[in-house]
Amino acid sequence: MTIAPVDRLEIQVLVDNATDMLSSTPSHVETESAGLIRRGVRLTSGKCLCCAVHGLSCLVTAHRGDVRHTVLFDTGPEDYAFERNVTRLGADLGAVESIMLSHGHWDHAGAMLLALNMARSRNGGRTIPYYAHPDMFRSRAVKLPNGTMRRMEDVPSVEDLTTFGAEVIATTEPQALLDGMFFVSGEIPRVTSFERGYPGQMRLADDGQSWEPDELLMDERFLAVNVAGKGLVVLSACSHAGVVNVLMHARDSFPGVPLHAVMGGLHLSGPNEAVIPQTVEGLRDFDLKTIAAGHCTGWRALTALANAFGDKVLAPSAVGKRYSF
Repeated sequence: MTIAPVDRLEIQVLVDNATDMLSSTPSHVETESAGLIRRGVRLTSGKCLCCAVHGLSCLVTAHRGDVRHTVLFDTGPEDYAFERNVTRLGADLGAVESIMLSHGHWDHAGAMLLALNMARSRNGGRTIPYYAHPDMFRSRAVKLPNGTMRRMEDVPSVEDLTTFGAEVIATTEPQALLDGMFFVSGEIPRVTSFERGYPGQMRLADDGQSWEPDELLMDERFLAVNVAGKGLVVLSACSHAGVVNVLMHARDSFPGVPLHAVMGGLHLSGPNEAVIPQTVEGLRDFDLKTIAAGHCTGWRALTALANAFGDKVLAPSAVGKRYSF
């Protein structure tokens, strides 16, 4: 499968765990406050601002000549933050031509039905292709130290998504979409010895009663765009596969195309804090020009990344930021 280069790429962060209007950024990253100024907002007020919440959502727009295509990558955990942030950022959901859910966790799919409503109310009611993996729709839980299960909210079902106007494409295979400007990966091979997924995660077995281990989260995929003169920009929402595994698979999928940037959650918090040193060392092999880590990465990992790569490479994600490549 090929991935045709695009002239430029814009990624607007709609939902993330952090808000940061004031920190300086590289020239290709616009802060929430700079975006307000660009759009002509003249009064600083809390009524203008987005809110941070545990989750991730990005509006991804690729340009090639006069052609423009937009993908919505996840929606965050719930309706309030998604609607508030989309509205206050002036994001155009009517431009969304496809939606991708990165993996089957509530903090990435909680506002999905609202997002479909908002997008279709602006696109004339057209159905929207929705890229998923069949195992995303399994019920999940985390096994606590005392042996009990803490269930997770299910992501919207195929039936509900279809009712709200999605054309669900559930497959384990990679997909190229929208004139070949976007690539949705298939299942990500687990190659490294230290990246073990989501410790303690379980899923409901086929019998509907018992629970079985699901630490590898094989339904997780990444979204990639090839920017001319730069290379692959990879969106990995939580990197449960391990961000080094993600980037190895991206590189192997497109031999000869350099990796330029990785964006999203690296899930190096909680039990995975133990593999921060190996992960940072593993990332050196890719010569990335931008690491836009956020969401579930954790402050300890962000500190380690800052120490290893400096602020010319590390540009942490935050609500309202816009990245241009």
